[in-house]
Amino acid sequence: MHSDRVLKGLGLRLFAIACLSTMSALIKLAEAHGATLAETMFHRQFWAVPLVAAWIAMGPGLGSVRTRRFGAHVSRTAVGLTGMVFTFGAVLVLPLAEATTLQFTVPIFATILGALVLRESTGWHRWGAVIAGFVGVLIVAQPWSGHFPLYGAVVGLMAALFVAIVAILLRQIGKTESAGTTVFWFSVLSLPPLGLAYAFQLQPHDAATWAILVAIGLIGGIGQLALTGSLRFAPVSAVVPMDYSSLIWGTLYGWLIFGAWPTPYTWIGAPVIIASGLYIVWRERVRHITQTNSATDAPAS
Repeated sequence: MHSDRVLKGLGLRLFAIACLSTMSALIKLAEAHGATLAETMFHRQFWAVPLVAAWIAMGPGLGSVRTRRFGAHVSRTAVGLTGMVFTFGAVLVLPLAEATTLQFTVPIFATILGALVLRESTGWHRWGAVIAGFVGVLIVAQPWSGHFPLYGAVVGLMAALFVAIVAILLRQIGKTESAGTTVFWFSVLSLPPLGLAYAFQLQPHDAATWAILVAIGLIGGIGQLALTGSLRFAPVSAVVPMDYSSLIWGTLYGWLIFGAWPTPYTWIGAPVIIASGLYIVWRERVRHITQTNSATDAPAS
């Protein structure tokens, strides 16, 4: 039964990554049809709200979204929206495969933030993986060659940094709030500022563009729910390796829709970044098991 639950978690994670990769391709396609960044961000959140509300209603019920930590949700929304700007921006200014590859630096930034902000003990194993990961970034970005805009690489790395910051915030909020409550408040609280920005960029579109914008919200919302749901069935260390399947989707969509194929540098650098991320996740699991065993073996006082 436990094995079946883990497989369900892995399947949900793979499905979530496919959805979020499809959303990224749609964001790039929406821009090609004349949609702005504010428009895509607003529709991403707007159409996700009914999905999240329905998911909560079918589970613990809408009453579960009541919170005593409203300020924490506001802070999470502010950081999350800033991260969305960089994440969507990276998709718009970089080829999909390269934008996806830079997202793989999230474990690297999480390690750095954990050491500097949370004062977590970080040994030379993980610091070595951090250094190797950034070597991989240099291989992909090739800042001296100009094969894609340097500011695009900066935007992509900032997106990964903010994802890592959000992960730390969620660890704090998650001590008292459920995942459904957190996703609900992020979706709802992000609509007023996004709606204000959207109001200044209202413009007509053809039916195909409106369909793309709606699909961004619905597919992104489904992907977010599947991402959250995967952690109900499998531990983080088991599902995180599934995230790297996004490179397959990014490469496929980039080739089929936009006629872009990853550079040789990306094929060399991506495995280095992925290996560093997987090693960090593995070391975190080893550390967790060691701490758990130590706590179990300690004599009762």
